[in-house]
Amino acid sequence: MRRITFSRNYTISLSRTCQCYCKYCAFATHQAHIHPPDEVESRLDEAARRNVKELLFLTGESPEVNAVVAERLRSWGHDDFTSYVVWACERALERGILPHTNIGVVGTEDLARLREVTASQGLMLESSSDRLMETVHAGSPTKHPDRRLATIEAAGHMKIPFTTGILVGIGETPEERIESLEALADLHSRYGHIQEVIIQNFVLHPDYYGREPAEIADRASAERWTGQGRWSPESGVWETGDGVSESGGEREETPGEPAVPMPDWACPVTIDDLRFLVAETARLMPGVGIQIPPNLSDWWIELAEAGATDFGGLSANGDHISPEHPFPSPHQIRKQLTPLGFALTERLCVYPQYMNADWMEQGVLDVIKLKYWSFIPRLGSGRRSDEETDPGVAPEAIAKGREGAGLSEDELTALFAETRPEVIEEMRVAADGLRAELAGDTATFVVNRNINFTNICVVGCAFCGFGQGKRSPDAYESSQEEFIGRVEEAVEFGATELCMQGGIHPELDLETYGGWLRLAKQVAPDIHLHAYSPMEINHMCERSGLPPGQVFEYLIECGLGSTPGTAAEVLDDGVRQRISPNKLPVARWVEIIEAAHAAGLRSTSTVMFGHIEEPRELARHMEVVRSLQERTGGITEFVPLSFIPFNTLLGRTHGVAEISIEENLKHTAAFRLALGHSITNLQASWVKMGLEGATEAMRWGVNDLGGTLMEESISRMAGSQHGVRLEIEELVAAAHRAGRFAAQRSTGYEILETFPEAAPEPAAA
Repeated sequence: MRRITFSRNYTISLSRTCQCYCKYCAFATHQAHIHPPDEVESRLDEAARRNVKELLFLTGESPEVNAVVAERLRSWGHDDFTSYVVWACERALERGILPHTNIGVVGTEDLARLREVTASQGLMLESSSDRLMETVHAGSPTKHPDRRLATIEAAGHMKIPFTTGILVGIGETPEERIESLEALADLHSRYGHIQEVIIQNFVLHPDYYGREPAEIADRASAERWTGQGRWSPESGVWETGDGVSESGGEREETPGEPAVPMPDWACPVTIDDLRFLVAETARLMPGVGIQIPPNLSDWWIELAEAGATDFGGLSANGDHISPEHPFPSPHQIRKQLTPLGFALTERLCVYPQYMNADWMEQGVLDVIKLKYWSFIPRLGSGRRSDEETDPGVAPEAIAKGREGAGLSEDELTALFAETRPEVIEEMRVAADGLRAELAGDTATFVVNRNINFTNICVVGCAFCGFGQGKRSPDAYESSQEEFIGRVEEAVEFGATELCMQGGIHPELDLETYGGWLRLAKQVAPDIHLHAYSPMEINHMCERSGLPPGQVFEYLIECGLGSTPGTAAEVLDDGVRQRISPNKLPVARWVEIIEAAHAAGLRSTSTVMFGHIEEPRELARHMEVVRSLQERTGGITEFVPLSFIPFNTLLGRTHGVAEISIEENLKHTAAFRLALGHSITNLQASWVKMGLEGATEAMRWGVNDLGGTLMEESISRMAGSQHGVRLEIEELVAAAHRAGRFAAQRSTGYEILETFPEAAPEPAAA
């Protein structure tokens, strides 16, 4: 699954007064236009009520050239327009909204003043062609490419995260389009400050004389976001049900004829042109965001498939430059993208790699840390605190962990926070050595089948894409016939284990859960039933009024053989409150697992990492798990589960990206060292990491590859792309590629069959 990003913003056009006379522009006016302070404050309050994260300040170029505008600025206590923009940005920051300014060509002094109060800035290059100064840009001195490139370069020199782009269809040649991209690529290669490039197609605009584009945009946006009207390729605008375009005029009656005639200086733009430019941008500026406006054509899906990465600011109050072209809502976009394998994800106006003190003023960064800390990239020191770890702690912790000794919270924190490649390699070697000592050189796996019998759930975890409300079109409950068929398929496949879990369905009681176990045993008397998370057990306790021990006694009578230690996420109540406030607290999770062990059952234990947790919170999780194991000895394996963000609330609205394979492997080694001698078996989840990642993890402390699964809904519905089933031969081959012998095991880790042949020498460390 591939992420497409957008920013949830609100637009304020501080002033439309402009010194330029661009032929395509209907936004600018040469009359006096500037919003007074009380109106700006009112609009900022409206933006805050709409829960936006970005405030886009748009303006004409140098509006203070108008004497009336200049006088109004002086009356409000501002010597120039930039001072007023700075004031407006400060008011946005006070409300916890991040300003992004796009006020045209400015000098270094103005850029510096804006840098103190903005998260990012922008200026469209449009085109690097001097020739256009004689046509579309005639009479527009600040549209000269040299002046615009000078501003973009100055922003790079001053380390300002910057958005720029090209405007296609204003009379430029195909060669000039590429030259424009090359000019931007040259600047980015020197300064690294261009966070995204917009590939924008020119569209015709009507005359807005006597009307306010912002009001047209707000109305058009509201109508589209509520599902009214339709996009008309014939008229090129969003049309309401009464036959009136968002520009306020009657629709053109002749199909295919635009409402405004195409000017002589313009040139046609095709979908193939834009696809080519998306590809060229990716080639010239790898890693830079490629933004395409989803409101200016009906091609945005094709351009996403061609490699575009961003849809820009889906402004809550519309597009003030093209007000008759409202943005689709995030919901409307997501509805069309999800079936195609894309995940629509929010971002801030500043891209993640620039969220640090090198690129942002501390006052702006403080707003991100306070309100939007989950958008900050995962760093070794954590995202919510400035805690620094003594660099000598991690190497000492690695040495202790290799010997199996218990590690303190500070030592565990240092391992999870470590970023130095040479120390991470020491961690890998130590974890691999501890694995060899405890589990030998055999990589195990179990032939099993998952059965997720219902996804109806009332808990509402922000990290989950599996649980559904009862009325959701994606909700399901397995019938007895479907369940029996799945058990029979498992037996035919040779499975020795059924892993059964579901959502917390409000109508399921203890007898229903017991009935699923009895039914499975009727179909397959010899199969091992590994079932019901602590969350499900807690639900059974609440429905029956029985304590966990008695619930387990009943379930054992029904055929339960062991229980999964899932629903653990991170065993720190602070994290649990942030990602799933309705989930059972840490003490209750521990109580239920202890009750399972006391009843004679074995359990697994898990952690879900790579979302909003910090190193210290993972350290506390491992302390809980190790302490529990040292008390009961009932945990058979520890299973790290990296977070899959794509179809989850955390991924969509909190900016949480999928953890990198490098970070995943580092954490895997840290988990092995944290467990010491307490738990022998460390499992890699190929559903989360992919089989290639799980194979590599066998060099980082892993000795078990999990199961064949046959079906898997929880990770799949969150957006995992690594499949839901593996054959025995695939798991055996993975073990051999890692230089290990392979063995099929039971749920309790008894070896059932070995596959020792063809094991190659392990790869060089």
